[in-house]
Amino acid sequence: MMEGALLQAEAVSAGYGKMEILHGVSLAVRPGEMVSVIGPNGAGKSTAFKTIVGLLHPRAGRILFDGREITGLRPDQVLRLGLAYVPQGRIVFPQMTVLETLEMGAYIERDPAHVRDALDRVYALFPILDERQRQKAGTMSGGEQQMVAIARALMTTPKLILLDEPSLGLSPKFVALIFEKLTEMKRAGYTLMVVEQNAAKALSVADRGYVLELGRNRFEGTGPSLLADPEVKRLYLGG
Repeated sequence: MMEGALLQAEAVSAGYGKMEILHGVSLAVRPGEMVSVIGPNGAGKSTAFKTIVGLLHPRAGRILFDGREITGLRPDQVLRLGLAYVPQGRIVFPQMTVLETLEMGAYIERDPAHVRDALDRVYALFPILDERQRQKAGTMSGGEQQMVAIARALMTTPKLILLDEPSLGLSPKFVALIFEKLTEMKRAGYTLMVVEQNAAKALSVADRGYVLELGRNRFEGTGPSLLADPEVKRLYLGG
């Protein structure tokens, strides 16, 4: 078990129906870290996140968050403990404005003053959303929608944010911008765990990283050490 971990997934197995995808995967993140999870398609990266946040029930192993066991809790229970999740695919409601979407993200917050404070923090991080408060999310570009999706997750002031493929399908300009925003979020004190297909970029901004393959842990280490590892380069970074 990692000393001082905010999140610890220990030897987790999970899957869909009779198909097991994760075979004893372990992941951890400490407060203030950015941790990247990389690996080929089908490695189990997204399945690991879905299991952590309660969308899938683990078949074995346990998940600890902020000093308590959350194994098998529902997603809404996990969210209330301070664990936010940004699924892949830029899921926004097209007919809702940016402001309505953000306010919906704060649905567990009962104090209007806390919601205003959260909006201020989000707009400081994503100024374009402040300018576009009244714009419908469905009329925005893919990169802008991804910013809305991330900002919505920040409205609960989470202790940890899991982001699944935040750069997927975006133009190079927006890929660079999303990674810039992730780095800003880390500097602002957020703790992040990121599944990413853009492996080299993900490791370049990460404190630590995990490489999954066929539902198992294959490598782990600091971002720079994984980037420099000849085997990781050969297998996953195209080098």
